Amino acid sequence: MSAVVAPSVKGWCPGALRPMESGDGWIARVRPWIGAFTLSQASALADIADRLGNGHLELTRRANLQIRGLPHDALPELHAALNALGLLDRDVETEAARNIMVGPLAGLDPDAVDVRPLARRLTAVLATDRTLAGLPAKFGWLVDGGGVASIRGERVDIALSAIGKRIALRLDSQWIGLGTPDEALAAALTAARAFLTLGTCNRMRKLSEAQWQELLAAVSPSLEPIGHIEVKQHRPLGLLPGATGIAVPFGQIEAAQLRGLAARATDAGASEFRLSPWRILYVDVQDGRLIEGGAELGLIVDSRDPLLRVDACPGAPSCNSATVDSRAAARWLAAHGMTGTAHVSGCIKGCARSEPADLVLVGDAGRYHVVRRGTTRDTPQGTIQSNELRAVLHG
Repeated sequence: MSAVVAPSVKGWCPGALRPMESGDGWIARVRPWIGAFTLSQASALADIADRLGNGHLELTRRANLQIRGLPHDALPELHAALNALGLLDRDVETEAARNIMVGPLAGLDPDAVDVRPLARRLTAVLATDRTLAGLPAKFGWLVDGGGVASIRGERVDIALSAIGKRIALRLDSQWIGLGTPDEALAAALTAARAFLTLGTCNRMRKLSEAQWQELLAAVSPSLEPIGHIEVKQHRPLGLLPGATGIAVPFGQIEAAQLRGLAARATDAGASEFRLSPWRILYVDVQDGRLIEGGAELGLIVDSRDPLLRVDACPGAPSCNSATVDSRAAARWLAAHGMTGTAHVSGCIKGCARSEPADLVLVGDAGRYHVVRRGTTRDTPQGTIQSNELRAVLHG
């Protein structure tokens, strides 16, 4: 069995000010403010994707929106358009530092704490503190209020999660302590500044044990110790408290779909789309007409849809690292009785999914290496040609 060929790993994600070149042109990632785009912003982004790109947009695992297929000479016009929408940061460093996910139903779900004020305070600090502009490009934050669409379990470098009226701090996967919103935010910022003094690691999870203990010593005394915190991951769809959830297959949404959904949401009296790390858009009203409209647009409105159990990157020819059409294979699996979860990746990087899946197909030289109950980085148990997908349906 041949080894999986490792593609080039850039070590950073695209932004609007720092786009990334791919097989179908340049990719620009647009970060929403406090986890939401207004409907007028969403419609304008769809128009930009049609006018300047190839009409394809993507919801990312970090709750951002990407515009694909941009020619390099269109970037100045893109920046001007985003600036007019209030969606352009002042510089690359500020854009990279503002890597924050916010609970998508904050202020909508009565069982969730409205953490948007806390998220705004964090955003303001990251935008003005030039020391924190030195954080690595993939360093991520999370602010969550619980409720039916809690993102508490998502892995980031620093998480602030509401527990009643208090806020718990998590660094990587370890819960550190509990405090008031002021105390928890101060501790989180202390942790970020301390991280910058610990060497060249780009993520919390890569710290050595000695570095980790040094970090804890700087942060822990300011918070009340906390034990285990229960994490429930629901990824809800449909009619929800104060909202309607509609999923996007593999995160790819066409400009016409986004524009159409924004128009239907406007008719329903909504004002914004909330983004999530699950490639689900939450509209800030509960309205059954949006379910019907989403289905008409080719989006996912049924939690039983098998496409929700499979993740896939754009694959070839959209990505230079891929040699297989990942999403065509993923759709075939979903349509032919795939069981469990699946991840179809164009290469070993596994951009579409980091957690294990029951079936993992890793593209390499036009074939797929097969991994069972693992990730793209695990040792393959076999290799199939791209036309042999039936052989791996049930394993």
